Amino acid sequence: MRTGGQLIVDCLVGLGATKSFGVPGESYLAVLDALHDTQGRLDFVLCRNEGGAAFMAAAYGKLTRSPGICLVTRGPGATNASIGVHTAMQDSAPMILLVGQVGTDMKGREAFQELDYRAVFGGLAKWAVEIDNADRIPEIMARAWKTATTGRPGPVVIALPEDVLTAMTDAAPLAGLPPISEPAPDADALAKARDLLAAARRPLILYGGCNWTPDGAAALQRAAERADIPVVSVFRYQDQFDNHSPVFCGEAGVGMVPWVKRLMSEADVILAVNNRFGENSTEGYTLLDVPVPQQKLIHVHASDAELGKVYCPTIGIQAGPNAFATAFDALGLERGDWADWRAEGRAAFENGFNLPDLPSPVDMGKVTAHLRDVLPRDVILTNGAGNFAAWPNKFFKFGPEARLLAPQAGAMGYGVPAAVAAKVAHPERTVVCFAGDGDFQMNGQELATAAQAGAQPIILIVNNGIYGTIRAHQETHYPSRVSGTTMVNPDFAALARAYGFHGERVERTEDFADAFDRALASETGAVLDLVVSPEALTPRVSLTQIREAALRKAASL
Repeated sequence: MRTGGQLIVDCLVGLGATKSFGVPGESYLAVLDALHDTQGRLDFVLCRNEGGAAFMAAAYGKLTRSPGICLVTRGPGATNASIGVHTAMQDSAPMILLVGQVGTDMKGREAFQELDYRAVFGGLAKWAVEIDNADRIPEIMARAWKTATTGRPGPVVIALPEDVLTAMTDAAPLAGLPPISEPAPDADALAKARDLLAAARRPLILYGGCNWTPDGAAALQRAAERADIPVVSVFRYQDQFDNHSPVFCGEAGVGMVPWVKRLMSEADVILAVNNRFGENSTEGYTLLDVPVPQQKLIHVHASDAELGKVYCPTIGIQAGPNAFATAFDALGLERGDWADWRAEGRAAFENGFNLPDLPSPVDMGKVTAHLRDVLPRDVILTNGAGNFAAWPNKFFKFGPEARLLAPQAGAMGYGVPAAVAAKVAHPERTVVCFAGDGDFQMNGQELATAAQAGAQPIILIVNNGIYGTIRAHQETHYPSRVSGTTMVNPDFAALARAYGFHGERVERTEDFADAFDRALASETGAVLDLVVSPEALTPRVSLTQIREAALRKAASL
């Protein structure tokens, strides 16, 4: 016999969970008590805010392809955590949120902190459920794990009434689950896709998602290179394909550059693998006509719900990304008459790294160039949301071992918790977080979590003293009427030192390299406060203008 709380934890251990993130609460004390006995098997990372904990779980799931586990208390704890659930859903990242709940004898009375979790999370999560019988815990946990990881991965929310957690049960905990294979592509559909691509004049491969295996990514790369087809990632998934490959041509996302728009709009056949068609990767659904694109569209996804959801494909294939890539590679599609099409896209991508000098105390173009030279091959980069995110997203080349953790939902405050989660998952790897000054202050308190967990990353604060993205929109639509976007910031370096990190303020570009060396050498993590001009990456110096200037510079060489 064991309590419901013990059974929850034993099931998680049996399913293979080794890390969890959360903020304690009296509504799930029985689970916390059970976690006391699992240290070294299922560790609990004590966070400072439920939003930070949920971001950590979402990022952990995205990085490892195993559900990130988050535990929070009822009511305010759950609503704080909702931002991570929304982010995991838009990222298609596996996550399980366990939430305390009032006892079953109090339900429906608006008891202290009571919420209807099915109603609150029904539109945010892939599945929301409440356990009302301790004997059913293994059944619900098995379904939650399967739901979070298969089809289109995503978050599951499980509400845990207090009396269910303290009830005694003789139900046996889970001891693992049989693996569920990815759906394989239909042979006839695969042959039709091959024929459609072979007849193309300007083909394009568009891919996304976080559930690629190394073998699956390698198979897609082999097939694309053999056929010499240009490859573009959807918003913030460029790390799932080797950016050094001659066929990689960039990312379709916020601040989409002209040559990527051209590749997408002028392609006659698009093979879209494992991506949902979001607003940011389609330029507001304008690069492809809705609902029937002018391009021939081959859409491949493990979830049938994604096929035809926005665009009606010419060929829809329900298949997992790795199973499809392996089968597609085996087809042996050869090069067609489109070499110039691919070469132009690749040349534009490469030329885009030749940036002009930027009008800023710290030139982020030069900073990013230095990082490309010195960071290890298996670096993990993270960022939250803001104009500053252009630097890790647009000006870094991800090799097959490097990873990017960045929110498709555009959630500020994601970068710092994601960096902590990355160091928890891979303490031996270098983890660098890009954070705006406003973005950092959303979850900067999680530096305390990092210090306590021994998981200290390097944080680069791109500090321009404003909410830069909103200011950019403000200056475009309401010129000379700045309102509510100027910030008075703390001494970030001193704040970092208070948390036990190495902290420095960098005010000149030429000082960055030495400061970053000291950050790399720090055994307690580091925060570098980079002073940048508010003029950088606003309408006066936009990302597109920088890229166009780079292309002009390259053309003159």
